[in-house]
Amino acid sequence: MTGPDLSLLTQGGPMMYVVLVMAIVGAVLFVERTLFLHRSQIRSAAFVDGVKNILAKRRLVEALTVCEETPGPVAAVVKTALLKAGSDEVAMRYAVQEAALIELPSLERRMGFLAAIAQVAPLVGVLGTVLGMISTFGAFMTGPQYVPAQTIAAGMWQALLCAAGSLMVGIPAHLAHHFLAGRVRSIVRDVEWAANEIMRYLLGEYRTRAADDGAGKDPAA
Repeated sequence: MTGPDLSLLTQGGPMMYVVLVMAIVGAVLFVERTLFLHRSQIRSAAFVDGVKNILAKRRLVEALTVCEETPGPVAAVVKTALLKAGSDEVAMRYAVQEAALIELPSLERRMGFLAAIAQVAPLVGVLGTVLGMISTFGAFMTGPQYVPAQTIAAGMWQALLCAAGSLMVGIPAHLAHHFLAGRVRSIVRDVEWAANEIMRYLLGEYRTRAADDGAGKDPAA
C-alpha cells in the first residue's frame, strides 16, 4: 500500500503549500465545530417535558439543577425562564431573549473562517494556475527558439496540480459549511421552541397550580 505522493506539493508550485495549510485549518475547524454542535444539541422535547414534570411537583430548585447540568443553549434559555418564574410576561420574555442573544452567537463562532476557506481556496488555485502559465510562457520568452516539451509540460503540470488541489479543498469546505449551518439552524429552532414552550407553561399551568395550592391551604394552619 503506497501513501500519497508528496512530490506533487513541490510540483504544484508555491501555492500548493497555501492550499495545504487551508486544508488542515479547514479540517480542524470542521471537526471542532461538529463536536461542539453535537454537544449543544439535545432532545428539546424530552428535556422540556422533564422540566415540566419536575415543576409539577413544585421542585423549582431541582429543575434549575437539571438545567445547570445540561449543556447547550436550550438548557440555558430554559434556566433563564425558570429564574423569572415569578415575574410578569414582559420581564420573562425580555430575559429569555437576552439569554438567547448571549448563547446563539457561540454556535456560529469560527464558521466564518470555514466559509472564507471555501471561497478563497479556488482563488488560490487560480493564482497557482496563472503562475504555472507564467513559468511556461517565460520559458518561451527567455529560452531558445525551440523550447523542450518537458519544460512546457512542467509549467502546465504545475498549473493543473494547483487548480485541482484548490478545488479538492474548496468543494469539501463549502459542503462542510452548509452542513454546519444546517445544524446551527436546527439548534436555533429548538431554542425558540423550548423558550416559547416553557414560558407558556410557567405563565399558564404552573401559576394556576400554584394559585390552587395556595387557595387549598388552611389559613389557620
